[in-house]
Amino acid sequence: MSRIGKRPVPIPTGVAVSVAGREVTVKGPKGELKRLVHAEMSVAADGQQVTVGRPSEETRHKALHGLTRTLIRNMIQGVSQGYSKTLEIHGVGYKAEPQAGGLKLTVGFSHPVEFKAPAGIKFTVDSNTVIRVDGMDKELVGQVASEVRKVRPPEPYQGKGIRYQGEHVRRKAGKTGATAAKA
Repeated sequence: MSRIGKRPVPIPTGVAVSVAGREVTVKGPKGELKRLVHAEMSVAADGQQVTVGRPSEETRHKALHGLTRTLIRNMIQGVSQGYSKTLEIHGVGYKAEPQAGGLKLTVGFSHPVEFKAPAGIKFTVDSNTVIRVDGMDKELVGQVASEVRKVRPPEPYQGKGIRYQGEHVRRKAGKTGATAAKA
């Protein structure tokens, strides 16, 4: 058995999990998430836990077994606690402003960049340089954070741009100056 897949997923109080064929629905205090699981995986939910089964010991089934269990665990954690990613903006004059339904980013272009938040995502801006992306779907939170970062990724010479909190940007030395050109 898969070491991850064989462990049952506990269901916290206030969260309801229902399985109808291939569709798993998880309802909790933050909302509702639905997902279709692979046709070969079997999902069973009683009041206390969710278990995932697989049909054989094939490598493909082992991989799907662990994946399915992790996706269901992420759904349960998302509707009960939620997920967040934090981004930092570095650079003189670079800032973010919250707008109705999105963000307005000023990051060195000739125009401000407006970024619309998809359904289920909430942006929080602290001190104009820290952006927090909150939501209950782990995949969507990560995808939106990645798209915000792509507006102006950190550059290696001065380190300016949008980066994840705690991300280390390797810096390059740059040019050595005019003395090397004369030699």
